[in-house]
Amino acid sequence: MHFLTQDLWFPDYSEASADGLLAIGGDLSVERLLFAYEYGIFPWYSQDEPILWWSPDPRFVLFPEKLKVSKSMRQVLRNKKFNVTINKEFKTVMQSCSSIKREGQDETWITNNMIEAYVKLYELGYAKSIEVWQDDKLVGGLYGVDLGNGVFCGESMFSKVSNASKVGFITFVQHSNYKLIDCQVHTNHLESLGAEEISRAEFLEYL
Repeated sequence: MHFLTQDLWFPDYSEASADGLLAIGGDLSVERLLFAYEYGIFPWYSQDEPILWWSPDPRFVLFPEKLKVSKSMRQVLRNKKFNVTINKEFKTVMQSCSSIKREGQDETWITNNMIEAYVKLYELGYAKSIEVWQDDKLVGGLYGVDLGNGVFCGESMFSKVSNASKVGFITFVQHSNYKLIDCQVHTNHLESLGAEEISRAEFLEYL
């Protein structure tokens, strides 16, 4: 396993572990994050761990044309119970993703350092947030990285009421022009919306 220093580099993908762990250490500078995402690498670690960098194979992605919207979700969308905005509350969305309780997880991987780093990306135009509102209250949302290459690298989402994050995700995909949504690793939630696994090699061709 490679331990990173302040030098801006990553080992070859072939050196990743079976579960996709590629390197340990380094920092969350804007330069390193942009370099990482350009090559399909992302940080994912817990508060008490060093920074862990990942490049999983296979990769979990959504092709926008394969988005699945169930009959019940189409009804929810038609009812217009939610209002969806973009880039209105980036930091708040990240903080909400960090604090929301998730089944099987005792702690968050969205640390204060992560929030600070991604807010910098947002301020420079390399990250986006999608907010879902109900009665003027923020009840759901998601955020991710956009390097302008046609791929949206989704990071996390949250829901405080039923269907809020699904509404945000579906609305965002339907009103965007991405060739690919990177979902990183498998979740049942995103699989139900049409996400699928492809090889790392195929994923890298889209970057």
